[in-house]
Amino acid sequence: MNHDATAPQAVLDQLRRTASDPHRRILLTGATIVTMDPELGVLQDADLLIEGRTIAAVGRDLPAADNAIVIDVTGTILTPGFVDTHRHAWEAQLRRIMPDVDDLGAYVTTTLLGYAPAYRPEDMYTGTKLAALTALDSGITTMLDFSHNSRTRAHSDAAVQALVDTGIRGIHAAMGPHFGEWDRQWPADLARVQDQFGSDLLSFRLATLATDEIAGPELAYGPEIARLAKEFGVGVSVDAVFGASSSQAILKWEREGLLGPDLTLIHSTGLTGEAWKAIGDSGTTISLAPTSDAQIGLETAIPAVDEALAVGVRPGLSIDVEVALASDMFTQMRALHAIQRMRAVNAVHGTDRAPVRIGTADVLDFATLQGARTNGLEDTVGSLTPGKQADLLVITAEEINNMPLNDAVGTVVLGSDTRNIDAVFVAGQVRKWDGRVLDVDLQALRREVAASRDYILATTASA
Repeated sequence: MNHDATAPQAVLDQLRRTASDPHRRILLTGATIVTMDPELGVLQDADLLIEGRTIAAVGRDLPAADNAIVIDVTGTILTPGFVDTHRHAWEAQLRRIMPDVDDLGAYVTTTLLGYAPAYRPEDMYTGTKLAALTALDSGITTMLDFSHNSRTRAHSDAAVQALVDTGIRGIHAAMGPHFGEWDRQWPADLARVQDQFGSDLLSFRLATLATDEIAGPELAYGPEIARLAKEFGVGVSVDAVFGASSSQAILKWEREGLLGPDLTLIHSTGLTGEAWKAIGDSGTTISLAPTSDAQIGLETAIPAVDEALAVGVRPGLSIDVEVALASDMFTQMRALHAIQRMRAVNAVHGTDRAPVRIGTADVLDFATLQGARTNGLEDTVGSLTPGKQADLLVITAEEINNMPLNDAVGTVVLGSDTRNIDAVFVAGQVRKWDGRVLDVDLQALRREVAASRDYILATTASA
């Protein structure tokens, strides 16, 4: 931002004092605005007006409304907040504990069979809170928490409360644990959780697996889960969608009428052409986890972006498991951008055919607007469109790693990282300011996270 040494705190104080005013107006001026709205595009030297929780206007030389808090953000890029379509947030205190994991089997055995049964409700809270705060720090304003370690109602409540306490726009996607003892409260207990915690910032989904190969038939998607989803009024996110068995399952779901826009298939690597046709014809959504597919080696180990685009599906992006992977959306965008372009050129090498490559605008679209659509929130967030919720990022463009600003989209995707996220707004409320996540006692958080990790490791070691 264009400010002197005292301005950030003064503006923050003003934002804090007026936080409860539902009619508060905030005018951000002088930015390059990457709206991700196909009709608005990229606006140079432009302004954005927030009224209450929503975006009221985007354009050049917007008039300063009466009593508006005017913030000069010259030298920055405004973008929609990133949308994470799939993360197992409870694992965060174990992040990078197995950075060179060999395959899915090693992850399942170590984390889901080994560490997961040791979790208490307070460990669910700590891991989910840490993941959500990290998401906000790196510009992810919406996070789908694929929460599959709730062994009791208290575990579920703790995971949801963590989303509430951080102020992120959260989607609690509930699934029962893979292994170990649990109360079998899922999936019926989701109705209680909805009633108890539902809010403008918190929504819900049912979460399942594609087949019964990993954890048995109880956790696999099928007619009963689909029926409950309709009863609860929620979508369904399906993890571990890989290869021949998942392809057969998709064709079965097609025959049963279980595909559609309210269903998200995660990973979707190594699927058959027939399965992809069924996905495209039904409008089923896709969540890609670029680093997870490639690094852990899921099925073909190649993120299925070309397959999705070929049937008219523009995917969302996800972080997946922090026990082995990066936590931020910049990494996902860059990994997918590089992998797809590598494959495109390699496919035509030695021929006279031109490669079909995606660009930086595509992966930013996947990380914002398409992520929102995948999570069922396309009418709420994902672009800086007037009328949508004010979930947005202020990204510095004049730091050493970004100057000079020549192409805003390219700078966001290829140049920026967490240090450039100067401010984060969720529903018009500031969550990160002057490069710092707000309302976090860092020393206390360190102690909480370390104590939780140490308990889990000690309990696992003695089991």
